[in-house]
Amino acid sequence: MAPPTISAAKVGVTYSTPDFSSGSVEASPERIVAKIVSMEIEAVRLLDPNPETIRAFASTTVSLFLSVPNPLVPMLASDRSHAFEWVRLHVLPFHNRTKISMISVGDDVVSSSWPDAPPPLFLLRAIRNVRRSLVHLGIDTVSVSTTFSFFSIIPSAFPPSLARFRNPNGDVIIKPILEFLEKTNSSFLVNLYPYYIDSSIHKGFAFFEDPFSYVDDSSIIQVRYGNLFDVMVDAVVRSLAVMGHENLPVVVAETGWPSWSSNSSEVYATPKCSQRFLNALVDHLRAGKGTPLRKEGVSEVYIFELCDNESKQQSKRTWGLLDYHLKTKMNITFFLDHIPEMEKKFTRNHLVIVCMLFLAVISTVAILTCRSNIVSGGKCGYYYLLFLFY
Repeated sequence: MAPPTISAAKVGVTYSTPDFSSGSVEASPERIVAKIVSMEIEAVRLLDPNPETIRAFASTTVSLFLSVPNPLVPMLASDRSHAFEWVRLHVLPFHNRTKISMISVGDDVVSSSWPDAPPPLFLLRAIRNVRRSLVHLGIDTVSVSTTFSFFSIIPSAFPPSLARFRNPNGDVIIKPILEFLEKTNSSFLVNLYPYYIDSSIHKGFAFFEDPFSYVDDSSIIQVRYGNLFDVMVDAVVRSLAVMGHENLPVVVAETGWPSWSSNSSEVYATPKCSQRFLNALVDHLRAGKGTPLRKEGVSEVYIFELCDNESKQQSKRTWGLLDYHLKTKMNITFFLDHIPEMEKKFTRNHLVIVCMLFLAVISTVAILTCRSNIVSGGKCGYYYLLFLFY
């Protein structure tokens, strides 16, 4: 696989159906999609896709990334007919009118079976069965992969040049999947959260702030990193290279920063910190600078998550860009809808009023000036008429 060209990463969000008992507003798929379109979000990962939600994206320009829920993965592996049925329900009716680009068969399946259970050998069979079902139906524009969690597959991010996939899953599970991804021109998907890294690392490094940096001097050439996100990405890139797949595209399937935690010791789980991390991350991605080991950077990044949804969390944290009522929680600068609708209306009306007052002042000054010139014998009537005409 040839190295991809350098460009800014596509930035999207994840979305899962809220648990309405937790206080979320019961919103129709159409309302959710309208909100996404109004925010000019270019890509969405549906963590628990259903036909109604997928249908609501029809005729939009939003790219969709579908995830097969973990409980279904063993069933899709055991019988290809189950994989065919899932594709028939979730992809076939919509692929001509929606931009379904990718399917993740499971999300962190390796972690769910670690460390006591044996490696989930069924995972690759499930991926292949979904891929074969797409091919059988003549759908060749949707890639198939699976999502790994950074902390489940890589023991340490430091130094990134010495990173390796954790065994036995590295050799038994990941390596065969990488070979499949290479043959099918698919991407390596990874959940990557700087928030969960060692607490001894200064948070300024996670927030992309100068002068915090890290120097990887474990190889012949020293490499300086300006942020934790790039360190973690390059740990993945190096691990892929060790397996012989250094050019495989990398998609960050989830990343984010919580705006609240029920654990009082998590002092950085605040709206301010979430805002700092997300704004800095997207600025960094859209600059298109890549990382020291991957100049073209990651190809896509999905922010977890669109709106708060406590029921999806293993612990009490909120991660959403929007609250339970679909209202913006912080000043995010990378999506259009960061100004509340009432504020937008006020801003537009305020601007019109200011312009009218400005023209009134200019007109009054012109009239008074002309009158003064006429009294003093000056000639400005001609110019005054031109001003009024203009």
